[in-house]
Formats: sequence, C-alpha cells, structure tokens
Amino acid sequence: MTKLLGQLKKALKGEEHDYTQGNISDAVVLLSIPMILELSMESVFAVVDMFFVSKLGQNAIATVGLTESFASIIYCIAIGLSTGATAIVARRIGEKNPQAAAHAGAQSIVLALLASIILGTIGIIYSADILKLMGASPDVVNDGAIFAEILIGGNVVILLLFLINGIFRGAGNAAMAMRSLWLASGANIILCPILIHFYGLKGAAIATLLGRSVGVMYQCYHLYRGDGILKFNASLFKIDTSMMKSLFTISWPASLQFLIGSGSWILLTRLVAETGGTAASAGYQIAFRNFAFFILPAWGLSNAAATLVGQNIGAKQFERAEQSVYTTLKFCVVLMIFVTLFFIFLADPLIRIYTDDPEVTAYGIQTLRILGSGFIFYGIAMVMNQALNGAGDTKTPTRLNFICFWLFQTPFAYVLAKYSGLNATGAVIAIPVSQVLLALLAWHYFRKGKWKLIQV
Repeated sequence: MTKLLGQLKKALKGEEHDYTQGNISDAVVLLSIPMILELSMESVFAVVDMFFVSKLGQNAIATVGLTESFASIIYCIAIGLSTGATAIVARRIGEKNPQAAAHAGAQSIVLALLASIILGTIGIIYSADILKLMGASPDVVNDGAIFAEILIGGNVVILLLFLINGIFRGAGNAAMAMRSLWLASGANIILCPILIHFYGLKGAAIATLLGRSVGVMYQCYHLYRGDGILKFNASLFKIDTSMMKSLFTISWPASLQFLIGSGSWILLTRLVAETGGTAASAGYQIAFRNFAFFILPAWGLSNAAATLVGQNIGAKQFERAEQSVYTTLKFCVVLMIFVTLFFIFLADPLIRIYTDDPEVTAYGIQTLRILGSGFIFYGIAMVMNQALNGAGDTKTPTRLNFICFWLFQTPFAYVLAKYSGLNATGAVIAIPVSQVLLALLAWHYFRKGKWKLIQV
C-alpha cells in the first residue's frame, strides 16, 4: 500500500522518468494513472453535460447526440494528429533527442490549425444540413442548428487540446496532459449549468468551447515556458516540409482509422433514430455517454502502452516494448471485468439519474447492458491497436477497423435493425459483436511483430 501511494504521488506530481529502464509494471502505473484520470475527467464532463442538457427535453438530448456524432469527425482528426505526434515524439525521446521531439510537436500543431479552418467553415455554413443528414426531425433541426454551428465552427480548441496532450504523452509527461484536461473539463462543468440557464442549448456549446480554451491556454503556457523535457520556441513552427510529410504519413491513417470507427458509429446512431424514433435515440445517447465515461479509462491505459512502445523502440529495446503492452493489457482486462459487471447489474439506477421518461429509460437500460457485455473486448482491442499506433504502424489498425466496422458491423447492424424485428436494439447488438472480432484480429497482428520494423 505504501508503494502504491508513493507511485500515485509520483504519477500525479509529474516527475520526469526514463520509461526505457526499470520495472515495467511501475512504468505502466506511472503513465496510466494520470492518463486514466485525464480521460476520466473528460468523461465526467460528458456525463454532467448530458445531465444538464437532458433537462431541456428530448429534442435537446437528440441534438447534442446527433451533433456530437458528426463532430466525432473532428475528434478523429484530433486523435489522428495526436497519434502521429505521440509516435514521433516518443520515438525521439527514446533516442534521447528532445529538440527533435519538440520540433515534431510544433509541426503537428501547424497541421492542426490548417485542418481547423476547413472544418470550422463547414460547421458554420452547413450546421442545419448536418443535423438533417443525421436524420434529425424538423423540430430538432430548428432547435439545434445553432448548437451545431458553435460546436463545429469552434473546433480549433478541440483539436489543439487533444493534440497537445498527445505531445505531452509522447514525451512521457502524462501528468501535464492530465492537468490541462482537468482544467478544461472543470471549467466546462462550472460554465455548463450557468450558460444553459441563460442561453439554453446554445449555452451548452459556448461552455464547451470556453472550457476547452482554458485548457489550451494552460498547455501553451507550459510549452513555451520550457520547464520540462520539451522546450518550444517560435522557430520550431517554421514549416518543415520533410517533418510535415512524416507527420502526415503517420497521422492520416490514424485519422482514417478513427474516422472509420466513428463513421460506423454515426450510421448506427442514425439507424437507431430511424428505427426507434426520438425516444430510442435519446435513450441511446444517455447510455452512450455513460459508456464513454467507463471506456475512457481504458483509453488511458492504451495510451500508456503507445508511449511505452514508442520510447522503447526509440531506445532499441524491442522486447521491453512488447512486454510493456502485455503488462498494460493485464491491467486493462481486470478493469473491464468490473465495468462489465457494473453495467449489467446497475444499468437501471444509472439511467434513471438522467431521465424519468419511461420509454427513454427502457431504451437506455437495454442499450447500456448490451454495450456492457463487450467491455473486455473493447479493452483488448484498444490496447493492441494503440500499441501498433505507438510504434508508428497506423495502417494496420486502420485496415482492421475497416474490416470490423464497415465490412461487418455496419451491414450486420442494418440487417438486425431492418429485417430481424429487433429495430434499434439490433443496431446496438452489432457493437459488442464487432468488438470481439476486432480484439482477436488486433491481437493476432500484434503478435506477428512487424510493428518493430516501422521507421518514423
């Protein structure tokens, strides 16, 4: 217990640590604790946000869910850029070249700014059309177009928050990433009820962007302050075509990888709304927010695996890199077993926190239990895929996602929803089934070991 408390204190303090030597379990704990806490706060905000939005009625719940399903494209790009930055930064840190690591991080920020201009323009001009495309009813479009316009139009702070945290994680400074997201999410939680009270659904979007802006300013302050292993300055942002090409080569498959998964989620969200109506859509969105609350800690563990793989490959310690992944996987499976039991047996009181609508509650409970049945496989797939990403092998997880989500999950969900009589329930059943397939394939390709030969 004393050792665990000491590790917890060290992890939260953010002391510099060489993850290419020493006990692997200690390295996993030191990295994963702040990463889990970082993403847990993000999921806390998602749940709190849905709690306040749910008080505005079914249309508001559906608007937030449908908009954020589309906005997942933004998260895909952010995660893709973050993945590329983490892989290269971690590799350079493992090679004991922090200046090159900082240079890679700066160039990834330039890429993010360029992407945000394109996405923001789309969000501002086509917000109502986006909701219509997602299958929203006319009332939802009328009430929610301004929410979509603000959230997607101001995407730059979302991109930067996740990208810069990826830079910090690649450098092994998971505590800094944790603090910045805690600060952003804390600001969101404070602002959300206040701005919703005065501006309704519009206020929820404003609160999200203002909160994330606080986190980005904190990140930028510490990047330029240069008190850690990464030391940024203005000269690093001068466009380096060679580095931009390297980042793009790693990042675009990673973005596509998550876009493939999110695109499938978008279609499932639309399928639920189409076959189950607004009540099913609302119940699904509430369940999905709680699903996100418990799956993000697994993301934290998988991000730890990515950092450990990248840094140890950079140090030419391939066996240690592989062992780091298996150690992380053990932690993740244990965590997911507890989550599975929680979702199956406590879905009812959990959903009733958000709504007392009988129809919405019924859909929410059912969805939560179905999603919960696959948590162990979600965890395995995440750790294996992120380990490959951390090695710079972003193409393999992309191919696996395409096979599992588009060639299997999407048509399987469509058949169950449309032709089996299960309707919206059928679409949800397809999710854990496809995750089993993804976990098995990702495990197989990781064990083949070709990721050890990737150059970044």
